[in-house]
Amino acid sequence: QVSVAESGGDLVQAGGSLRLSCTVSGLNFDDMIMGWFRQAPGKKRAGIACITWSGATTLYVDSVKGRATISRENAKNTVYLQIDSLKPEDTATYYCAAGEDVCRSVVAGTPTKFDAWGEGTQVTVSS
Repeated sequence: QVSVAESGGDLVQAGGSLRLSCTVSGLNFDDMIMGWFRQAPGKKRAGIACITWSGATTLYVDSVKGRATISRENAKNTVYLQIDSLKPEDTATYYCAAGEDVCRSVVAGTPTKFDAWGEGTQVTVSS
């Protein structure tokens, strides 16, 4: 059974930074493409960043490119998302996902097949 636990969200002022963490169990983390998704109130959940199993390739959507860094620590089954220069429009619940289609979902803006979503972690950016 896959278990996902996101953490690190907080209320921050615009211009601040946060580092989100996601620890996964119940799957072969080392082999998995991992990604971060977010869902703002009234909007669909959408992918914003992904990273391949080795960490060699990372992809970002334009809205976070240059401000976000996705990384992973396979020994800890954990993926991270550092977001700098936070904006009010970054306010959302952030989730992580695993799977072969995660990067395609991030790039194309389509839903991922991943269905073991965690509770997410709330990021609120005040202006």
